[in-house]
Amino acid sequence: MSSTPAAYDGNQIKVLRGLEAVRKRPGMYIGETGKKGFHHMVWEILDNSIDEALGGNCDRIEVRVHKDEAAEQSADAGSTA
Repeated sequence: MSSTPAAYDGNQIKVLRGLEAVRKRPGMYIGETGKKGFHHMVWEILDNSIDEALGGNCDRIEVRVHKDEAAEQSADAGSTA
């Protein structure tokens, strides 16, 4: 059976807008979607909060890791909460 592969060109590319890209392909932004990616994401968010605090835009940062391994972060700065 001789089948030729379908042509691949710009028509097969879908541009994802806004947060849709992050939701559909989180590994592109955090490296992977397993525990390593989760830890990378938590550190990145914490790092951003620390930058806000050092810039004088935040006085309090809270990070909670729950028993089910979910994480919650909050800060009193508008861009990191």
